[in-house]
Amino acid sequence: MEIGYMILLFSCVLFLLLSSCATLNTISTNQVIKDGDTIVSDDNMFELGFFSPGRSKNRYVGIWYKKISTGTVVWVANRETPITDKSGMLELSRHGNLLIRSGDNTVIWSSNSAISTMPVVVVVQLLDTGNLVVWDRSTKNECVIWQSFDHPGNTFLPGMKFGKDLATGRERVMIPWKSVDDPSPGEYLHYIDTNGYPQMFVRQGSVIRWRYGPWNGLKFQGLRLKNPNPIYSVQFVMNEKEIYFKYEIKSSAVQRVVVLPDDITVRLRWMDQTQEWTVHNIEAPTDSCGGYGLCGPYASCNANRYPPCRCMAGFKPQVLDEWDRANWSSGCERKRALVCECGSEFKKISGVIFPDTRGSWYNHSMTLEECEMACRMKCNCTAYANSDIRNGGSGCLLWFDELMDTTENDDKQDLYIKLAASELAGKQDSPSSLNKKKRVFTAVFLTTSVVLLLFMVAYACIKKQKRLHMKEREDRYALDKKDNSVWMEDLDELPLLSLNKIVKATDNFSINKKIGEGGFGPVYKGVLEDGQEVAVKRLSETSQQGIEEFKNEIICIAKLQHRNLVKLLGYCNHRTELILVYEYMTNKSLDLYLFDETRSSMLDWPKRFNIIQGMARGILYLHQDSRLQIIHRDLKAGNILLDGDMNPKISDFGLARKFVGSDTATKTKKVVGTYGYISPEYAVHGRFSIKSDVYSFGVLVLEIVSGRKNREFSHDDHNDNLLGHAWRLYKQGRSIELMCASLRASCVIPEVLRSIHVGLLCVQNHAKDRPTMLSVVLMLVSESVLPQPKHPAFYSEESSSELESVSSVDGSMITHLYAR
Repeated sequence: MEIGYMILLFSCVLFLLLSSCATLNTISTNQVIKDGDTIVSDDNMFELGFFSPGRSKNRYVGIWYKKISTGTVVWVANRETPITDKSGMLELSRHGNLLIRSGDNTVIWSSNSAISTMPVVVVVQLLDTGNLVVWDRSTKNECVIWQSFDHPGNTFLPGMKFGKDLATGRERVMIPWKSVDDPSPGEYLHYIDTNGYPQMFVRQGSVIRWRYGPWNGLKFQGLRLKNPNPIYSVQFVMNEKEIYFKYEIKSSAVQRVVVLPDDITVRLRWMDQTQEWTVHNIEAPTDSCGGYGLCGPYASCNANRYPPCRCMAGFKPQVLDEWDRANWSSGCERKRALVCECGSEFKKISGVIFPDTRGSWYNHSMTLEECEMACRMKCNCTAYANSDIRNGGSGCLLWFDELMDTTENDDKQDLYIKLAASELAGKQDSPSSLNKKKRVFTAVFLTTSVVLLLFMVAYACIKKQKRLHMKEREDRYALDKKDNSVWMEDLDELPLLSLNKIVKATDNFSINKKIGEGGFGPVYKGVLEDGQEVAVKRLSETSQQGIEEFKNEIICIAKLQHRNLVKLLGYCNHRTELILVYEYMTNKSLDLYLFDETRSSMLDWPKRFNIIQGMARGILYLHQDSRLQIIHRDLKAGNILLDGDMNPKISDFGLARKFVGSDTATKTKKVVGTYGYISPEYAVHGRFSIKSDVYSFGVLVLEIVSGRKNREFSHDDHNDNLLGHAWRLYKQGRSIELMCASLRASCVIPEVLRSIHVGLLCVQNHAKDRPTMLSVVLMLVSESVLPQPKHPAFYSEESSSELESVSSVDGSMITHLYAR
């Protein structure tokens, strides 16, 4: 009897254990998940249960990573209806409805997925993909009743569909959290618009903020998406049933796409080596063309141009303000109206993100020639293009409305704009205009005759001048015989200005025109013949710099175009004269304001924070997004120039170095730069990398917040430099005391503290601990939790041996550069 009882007891326990194991990743209709209980996916990657975000005490049902990055939430059920205590329960009704109840049994959230057919065998399962699925298992073929992947939040996981189900009308959109502590829907909405050719939009409330552009066969035009690539594959499906975009991971890598509360979209990748998320890509409207419809209809926007807006060919500004400047909010209008009976022609525009395609028409089987004919036959057609750029282009896309929100970029896509035939061929002339043309022709004929005679007289002079010009070119190309082909190619991208023109612009380098002095030589303000103000940098005879720095500056900056980099307009190489001509910066350099007791009051906190963000975007462009990847090597307050609106522009690329791909570090025997901004690994061992620029940026951030120079800083209680003082205050929880007194009235304390924190992360002693500039930009614009910094370089409490090795570096190895 006792043996039988023991066998029965053992069987019951074994049954319960097996039942528990079988339902580890599921919830059936007879189960309740209470606050504190969880279910886990088979591969242990994802976990579901109750949680509280950030500093909030509210309770939500969510899904988060378990195997890696524990607590990183990817989906929330009751975003708008939290529970204020830990009495919540998650259950599944026998009709297939997923419910969250509070302690008093009130339903505070429902999946609204109940079905009426009976009998029903339903179960909820957390899949290895992170998808929570309600299954109907009453038949052989299991049927999905509801799934969390149909209701994305702020996270886009591999396998998720982003788009619209045309059969049910369900839209799969992304809505960021309100804040890191509040997962309720924020004010931004990311969605695919299907009214016409599909394209991706971002809306803030009812206002369209920006547009990614239509799908072109490989990607949405405005996305910084590399397709194909070895890490993930992307797919865009467009048929009668649904229109959606999704991506799948090709390897074992873990990725997610997150929309942050301030509407910055980041693609994050888990790194097993460092056990942290790395920013793989970032999408944000950071340039001057970021806003939707900025330039109005029939105008195109280019962030590297000022002003960025310009009418398309065949169009003119619709409204002119005082001084004949275009009011771009009204856009452009046709110079000559389209008249269907009079015929039309097409103007090809290359390298653009297509205009808004809402209301457009498309056909995937038509050729470009058939597309042109279709547009020509429809009087109200305004433009046409290939809808798919793969294999040389295919498909047809027609526009029938105003061409709105066109942006110029490097994509090899062509847009064909319909213009009146007379716009390209010329209008039919009236008798009065013919008489006028005859008079003009006669005058031109006589003038040409005189010119021909003068040409014969001047022929010998021209040949002589040509020989002199050829000699100058030979001298110029001889500057670097080792790399002659690259040197020639880069020079050809910039105007070669005559010495005579520069002398005239600067009143023969008048002392009254001098605005600064740097390591290269003096800088003068000049005015060119067309009235443009410029800054002229002339190599001095006593400069330690010369041909190498001159050439390096041109090679680096000639290929760089960014709103936060100073623009090189031209150069002069005439015998011993080496001259660089830049755009003129009205407010000169940052150090003139930052470290001057009177002028510093002109830099309130919003201006300083804008300067910090602008510098970060400029350095990020140099490191990652430019045609040439650049390490600047001499970032300092004197090399940050300010335009009329106090926007920062990075200057002085004489010491910059190029790198390719992952080759981000190198070593040199000659250390160049400016004390106070040089990283320890560079000063001591001659090793420089992109992390050297990150270090210099961190020093600049702390100088901007404090208004004090790193090298000249002193304190009554200790011998720390500015970095050590900032670190000491941070450890004591008194970071706000680093802020200079003039900022008290204008400061935003969370932004100040975040800037100090980011600055300390950038000046950490070891290069590997410092973040990349991509991470820095993300940390500055988001409210994410920041990692704890380690001690900064050259901190006085560290061992004296390293400090002694730094101080023993031969001063002649450092090239001191000063503000322009």
